[in-house]
Amino acid sequence: MRFHLRMPSLKVTVGLALLAVFTFVAFFGSALAPYDPSKRSRDILQAPSGKHWFGTTHLGQDIFSQILVGTRSVMFVGFAAGILATAIAVLIGVTSGYLSGVAGESLSTVSNVFIVIPALPLIVIVTNVVPDSGDWAIATVIGCTGWAWGARLLRAQTLSLRQRDFVQAARASGESTWRVVVFEILPNLTAIIASSFIGTVMFAVMTEIALAFVGVSGISEWNWGEVLFWAQGQQALALGAWWWFVPAGLCIALLGTALSLVNFGIDEIVNPRLRSSGRAVVKAADGRKVRMRIGFTPVLSQSPDVSSEGGGR
Repeated sequence: MRFHLRMPSLKVTVGLALLAVFTFVAFFGSALAPYDPSKRSRDILQAPSGKHWFGTTHLGQDIFSQILVGTRSVMFVGFAAGILATAIAVLIGVTSGYLSGVAGESLSTVSNVFIVIPALPLIVIVTNVVPDSGDWAIATVIGCTGWAWGARLLRAQTLSLRQRDFVQAARASGESTWRVVVFEILPNLTAIIASSFIGTVMFAVMTEIALAFVGVSGISEWNWGEVLFWAQGQQALALGAWWWFVPAGLCIALLGTALSLVNFGIDEIVNPRLRSSGRAVVKAADGRKVRMRIGFTPVLSQSPDVSSEGGGR
């Protein structure tokens, strides 16, 4: 029996391509920037042109250079906070769900406490107390306060999984606790873990941009929120300088779209019933070909020569 599969990879491909572009810019943006983002010039409030691709500010600063240099801060805070928060959520959520008794309930209580801790006021306090805290402090605060919701979801799912037959069989066969958790439970939590990570990255990105936009000190010198802060402060919209705020807004939208597409793609890979575009063709016993949508009931095709959509015969 031969299968010709077309994986539903378009969303993942587009999302990963966009993330790759932003990651590349984050690493090499400073080298690619044609100007110093803080350098002033006589080209004041110039519209996009061959000399200044995204135009200039009220001080003649090149907005394209500001966007390139500011990408590093946004990507660093987003992914650093996402990794930290996801690691804590997996550790606390899965452990509290798998363990029973006082240990599990204590960890669950810790999660409930951290849910009500507001991240934004805490970041404002940290940046005011430590003026040169920078992106590391912001990512750490967001990561340490943004894991609780993911931990609750993982705990609820773990409570259900530990009663499944395959987990009970692994425990009855003498498997150690860590092997049961790592090889039996965690693979079934992939979609939730990925969704929690991507959600935290998006929250961290928007938090840093929002803090920079309202003028909180301690943020890195340039990021997309800083660009929007100066555009709003100098009334770019009233002046008709659309090029001052549109590029930063588009970058925020594209990064959010990329993360969402990757999340949707992971859901489709983990859950076969979501593979609306994945199909296979198998040969039945009577010689007819079966056109089969992955995760759904096979349908016999009356045509003797049916090929998979997007695949070969």
